[in-house]
Amino acid sequence: MTAIVCRNFDAADETRPFEDGKGRLDLITTGQGPVGRAVFEPGWRWTEHVRPLAGTDSCQAAHTGYVVSGRMRIVMDGGGESAEVGPGDFFTVEPGHDAWVLGDEPCVALDWTGFGDYARSAG
Repeated sequence: MTAIVCRNFDAADETRPFEDGKGRLDLITTGQGPVGRAVFEPGWRWTEHVRPLAGTDSCQAAHTGYVVSGRMRIVMDGGGESAEVGPGDFFTVEPGHDAWVLGDEPCVALDWTGFGDYARSAG
């Protein structure tokens, strides 16, 4: 076992583009599981740019992550609970939600629990 592992998301093991060129997921596989960096472009919304890939009505991934830059609104199914996340924010989100980028800056987020199957074609 290697005592130190250093990887760069620019040389990810896999990159999954979102619909309409609205961003991508860069995925690194580690001994502890997958870790992802997502770049959500302005105008990105889960229901428009990932739902066609996932084949579900809302995002069914649980997320544990950190926002590097940009802002995003996350709304749980039914519209009751919501949050806005931005630079420096740690977040957890349960399955059953929609999300979209706020503003004109890409939202870049790291996630170490929910991106293993995220934006993978359901077909």
